[in-house]
Amino acid sequence: MTALDRNDLTAMRHAHWNDLPSSGDLFGELHHAQAAAGATPKDSLFPGLAACAVASAAAAWLSDHYGFPIILLGLLVGLALSFISTNQATHRGLDFASRTFLRVGIVVLGLQVTFHQIAVLGPVPFVALILIMTVTIGAGFAGARISGQSSYVGLLAGGATAICGASAALALYGVIGRQRLSQAQFALTLVGVSLASALAMTIYPLLAAKFGLSDAQAGFLIGASIHDVAQAIGAGYAFSDTAGASATVVKLARVALIAPIVALVSLLLKPDDGSGTRIWRRLALPWFIVAFFAMVTLNSSVAMPEAVRGAALTASKALLLLAVTATAMRTRMDLLLEMGWRATVPVAMATLTSFVMSLILVLAIL
Repeated sequence: MTALDRNDLTAMRHAHWNDLPSSGDLFGELHHAQAAAGATPKDSLFPGLAACAVASAAAAWLSDHYGFPIILLGLLVGLALSFISTNQATHRGLDFASRTFLRVGIVVLGLQVTFHQIAVLGPVPFVALILIMTVTIGAGFAGARISGQSSYVGLLAGGATAICGASAALALYGVIGRQRLSQAQFALTLVGVSLASALAMTIYPLLAAKFGLSDAQAGFLIGASIHDVAQAIGAGYAFSDTAGASATVVKLARVALIAPIVALVSLLLKPDDGSGTRIWRRLALPWFIVAFFAMVTLNSSVAMPEAVRGAALTASKALLLLAVTATAMRTRMDLLLEMGWRATVPVAMATLTSFVMSLILVLAIL
């Protein structure tokens, strides 16, 4: 008998039977395998990133084959796999994806917007758009108050609905922080915003036709009230080509406003710890918002090749999908279930208000 065999026998004598993973583990192979697996460094990014990548790939495949919104599928797949985050080895990778991929995705999104697109909108429609967004955010606050939730829930729901759906929700949550708003509530808000946007893409063109709106009116209504960029543009072109072009300009103007709104929220929110942070520190913008402005400026100054813009759009969607999926995987389903129907009230109120306000202003000024 070798020294190694004697050591294994000695270890087995001292191991308690109940500590073994199964009664059939006569030689302790499963026990040693689990011990070796537990030796994985907790600060490794790989386990969490690998799990997030697989879940995101599954969501992308389902979206491509069945036509559902990819962000919504990323949320649902991530929530279904949330049990994976009970393993602490996945935490660092999932947190990295939910934060860093989000911020880089927002930055790359800046290559889809130019200052010229905002100027083409004109002063009166632009002021109307600001008014719609302001009232929508206010409706989010009102919905949170009615349903007995915190003002941060209203800010997230109203801001996501008013600006550009999941992208805005992710950016705002990056400023609000987990200390103020749980990941479960954030995930539920994302689900609500994505579902509302998917329904609006189907319903709003039909309503625009029923109200007898012109191409310009329908384009403004759709671009000002549908949350997701792709769905707003798709709904506009479903009405007509002219309405699609108008909806694109209006929607991209909303996307461009993500930077000043997030910057304003960052300025107004008090520090998490309640300390009196100096005003000049609070005036400092988050780095990804500054980088977003830089990308918009670059895209406005230089004629970007269509291939570059297309690749940037694909990269932005991929990064945001990874961020959404990782956030959902880190969400505790028990907390999500405890919230009940009241958690959907802010999103529902903001969505309804956005459509009604847009329709009123379209009939009044266009």
